[in-house]
Amino acid sequence: MENNNKIIGDLKGLISIVNDGKEGYESAAETTENLELKAVFLKYAAERKAYELELKAHLASHGGESDNSEGGILGSLHRAWIEVKEALSSKEDAAVLGAVETGEKAAIEKYDALLKDPSTHADHIDLLTRQRDGIQGALTEITALKGSRS
Repeated sequence: MENNNKIIGDLKGLISIVNDGKEGYESAAETTENLELKAVFLKYAAERKAYELELKAHLASHGGESDNSEGGILGSLHRAWIEVKEALSSKEDAAVLGAVETGEKAAIEKYDALLKDPSTHADHIDLLTRQRDGIQGALTEITALKGSRS
């Protein structure tokens, strides 16, 4: 039972993180006037929504539920930081990409922490690994886009 409570807590934490990412990408898409970046941001917002649904389904299989469709408190702080940075930078794409990059690095750290405990997360290790790899792919693309605009 204790192990199941940990799994439920961990999955709820990931749901908050992917929702933070979804909202961050949606905000970034609204901010940029660059159509290429807007498309990239919307693609990753949709990916994060899919991750949320997968995690919620798995959470339900462990007897938990999450009505969270928004990020957590730390995510709120991160989004506020993005908004401030956007205002100060006059919507410069490199600054927005840098803020998104920061969020993706934080998400990867959370996934990595859970993946270090494969026995607790054995029944969904493939899901976590696949989502973590997807976030890493997004981070790689965002970093490259940022580099091309710096």
